[in-house]
Amino acid sequence: MALEVNGARGEVALRVGDVDLVIAATMAGLAAVSTRLECKSLGDLFQRLSGVEAAATMAAIELLTVRGDKAAALDALRLKHFKACSDAFALALVHHFDGEQKNEQAAPAAG
Repeated sequence: MALEVNGARGEVALRVGDVDLVIAATMAGLAAVSTRLECKSLGDLFQRLSGVEAAATMAAIELLTVRGDKAAALDALRLKHFKACSDAFALALVHHFDGEQKNEQAAPAAG
């Protein structure tokens, strides 16, 4: 049974084996993953989440899951699931950058 996903809140569906999850890259969740992995920057965190690293994948499932049985997902986790996990983490992270206005023109220098 698939879980409801609210894309407007940055939620992303993830299936690990036969376990459905909904993950979201909340600031609290990202901070917890970053702390656990001892990341030095957002770039480091992104690289570790997208690089199919075992510790990063397991931490993210545990700390970014907002709905679903994360313990069952961690039990079911196999190497073959890492690509789907990496893709889901990347989609969740992109939500933080969607809709941001770009600074097309630099602010004028103070005179």
